[in-house]
Amino acid sequence: MRMNLDFAKRFLGEKVIEQVLNYMEGNPETNIPRLLRLFETIARAPGHKESVQSAREAFENDPVMRKYLISLFTDLDPGVRKKMGCNTIINAILLGRPRQIQVEEKEGIHVPFTFLIDPTSACNLKCVGCWAGAYTKHDEMEPELFDRILTEAKELGIYAIVMSGGEPFVYPHLFDIAEKHNDMVFMLYTNGTRIDEKVADRLRELGNMSPAISIEGWEERTDRRRGKGVFKKITQAMDYLKERGVLFGASITITRENAEEIASDEYIDFLIEKGVKYIWTFHYIPIGREPNLDLMVLPEQRAWLVDRIYQLRSEKPITIIDFWNDGALIDGCIAGGRSYFHINAKGEVEPCAFAHFAVDNIREKSLKEVLQSPIFKAYQKRQPFSENMLRPCPIIDVPEALREIVKESGAHPTHAGAEIVLSGEIGEYLDRRAAKWKEISDEIWKQRREEGRPYRRSMAESRQ
Repeated sequence: MRMNLDFAKRFLGEKVIEQVLNYMEGNPETNIPRLLRLFETIARAPGHKESVQSAREAFENDPVMRKYLISLFTDLDPGVRKKMGCNTIINAILLGRPRQIQVEEKEGIHVPFTFLIDPTSACNLKCVGCWAGAYTKHDEMEPELFDRILTEAKELGIYAIVMSGGEPFVYPHLFDIAEKHNDMVFMLYTNGTRIDEKVADRLRELGNMSPAISIEGWEERTDRRRGKGVFKKITQAMDYLKERGVLFGASITITRENAEEIASDEYIDFLIEKGVKYIWTFHYIPIGREPNLDLMVLPEQRAWLVDRIYQLRSEKPITIIDFWNDGALIDGCIAGGRSYFHINAKGEVEPCAFAHFAVDNIREKSLKEVLQSPIFKAYQKRQPFSENMLRPCPIIDVPEALREIVKESGAHPTHAGAEIVLSGEIGEYLDRRAAKWKEISDEIWKQRREEGRPYRRSMAESRQ
């Protein structure tokens, strides 16, 4: 496995990197604390030193966190562990963020930590309610354009990239791109059906790609949305990845129908047993192909998930992220270039994967230029959209904000039907749903603030 450590060595020196790599081998019980102490000395950006210190204290005091971090050593292929560790923790976080701040101060623009990019809009499945299914024609990003975007990203200090689609594994240049930019880390939202033994071998060989496999619950529910036989294919893919020590996760769309199922002890234990190391959960949004309002999570279910996800974090050795309920962790909405944005396969630059409006196209401008997009500025001057961090989203929580942003920026819909969230039946439904969630979540947020704990920020804290 070839590693590109030039960026890290330039700022930290060869001896420090050698020490990091040494600590990523051997006994994790002794080497993880050593590694975290070393990261504390490397940390430069505001808050990073404190975050690393909290992780070290959690390892020492929280048996769940301890078990989880040790599993990242024992379950991952040594080459994958080293490459993921260096590219993510050193390049993307500890060194990438200071570089982003440097660019911000010099250029007067805000640089996000990451962005989501679709190399293709083509997909081999047609899942019910998928937003990617709204694209009437399949677009594909030329490898030269993709390469240019990633090169410009690194110049800005961005070393962590997320891919989606379409299905990224149908993109013919995928592995070539990851190999060329082997100092970056890539997470890919994938349906998982293209991951066979050969693909799993390549992922282990590259070491800088982590698939997040879409799954809806148990077999019946997954196959109902994704197609007959998909559950068996993706659980087989998980087995291939686990056997090879590849870091991978799961991506779950939470709906009214599966909320209790996917948040059950039995289901989370099943995913952990399959080798899943992290879970991204996304509440269903009525966009894309044949949007169905009946799939949206009820406000009462969302309130239940607030505490249920916290409980799972405190009890299970796995990372779980709730994209809509975790606003307090990151001070509200991260879209609009604040911490991330989305580039679709046509090159249109959207504020979020779920807000399909754009002003600029990356084919016509540099990455630095699109970060100054009017729609990003309209987002950022309104963020956070609510003082209640359980209401972070301008699509489903504060829908009037998205209407204002689109109007003010002059943004256009990026596909037919994208505008349905702004008005008409769906727009009016979102207004009613947002009002109901405000009523419920304001009370939860108020209670947490009165108790001095608006959010439990880590596994260790959530156990207290």
